Amino acid sequence: MPGFAELAVIALVAILVFGPDRLPDLAKQAGQMVRKAKEFANSARDELRDELGPEFSDLELRDLDPRAIVRKHIMEAMEEAEQEEKRPKRPGLRPLADGELPPYDIDAT
Repeated sequence: MPGFAELAVIALVAILVFGPDRLPDLAKQAGQMVRKAKEFANSARDELRDELGPEFSDLELRDLDPRAIVRKHIMEAMEEAEQEEKRPKRPGLRPLADGELPPYDIDAT
């Protein structure tokens, strides 16, 4: 997000390029274009929700961003890996202490 200094420079350049007389009209047109783009995005989202059905009623357009999808799957995989590490590898067995020999069953061989 641009700071105050960047916005001031942009405003100064706009005044120099377009002149102070045309600037209000250009700002009005820019606002109308932004408003129309937002309406278009909202209608596209609503239409997509209607087409996909009730199970996607909470769908947001940012959910369709490939970066967000990849980030979500990576986070889920990391959480699963952490849970795997916390789970004992074989139930009922404990890790051996330093220098402790594993049990040996002569009858099992």
